[in-house]
Amino acid sequence: MSTGLIVLGVIVAVAVFALVAYNRLVALSQRVGQAFADIDVQLKQRHDLIPNLVETVKGYAAHERGTLDEVIKARNVAMSAQGPAQVGAAENQLSGALGRLIALSEAYPDLKANANFQQLAGELSDIENKVAASRRFFNNAVQEYNTAIQQLPAALFAGTFGFTHKEFFDLGASRATVEQTPQVKF
Repeated sequence: MSTGLIVLGVIVAVAVFALVAYNRLVALSQRVGQAFADIDVQLKQRHDLIPNLVETVKGYAAHERGTLDEVIKARNVAMSAQGPAQVGAAENQLSGALGRLIALSEAYPDLKANANFQQLAGELSDIENKVAASRRFFNNAVQEYNTAIQQLPAALFAGTFGFTHKEFFDLGASRATVEQTPQVKF
């Protein structure tokens, strides 16, 4: 009888541990999803700002059509990207195109002095900072989640429960250029 109770106690302990591990992994997974949604919100604001910025520049630098088209094309690609890897690559291209667009203001003093352009460029800079903060929060959540599914004893149950490795929001090879907010000078 006492052996039966010991076996039953071990089974109950393992079941309780599995339940606790599952709930912790679910919470961490939800945090990763919420963090990516936060990035998505910031990127949507950025994407919504771009057409206004392009239209403002277009009035002053109409012959810079290639740069303007490149920004719109990069925006459209970024809006249709899915998942951290694709979004990171698309946003990397968009950041480069926006940097070139902002650089146009140096060649056009009237554009540089335009109040609408200054406001839009300021909003863009603010959104870039928010995106960077959201990206850091997301990568931290992914790191905690990936660590949790790899640590013993939860690693024994994680695969069984369907918890798999999640990707970081990586900016790829040109990380150094993207991590700097586009410089806006007036």
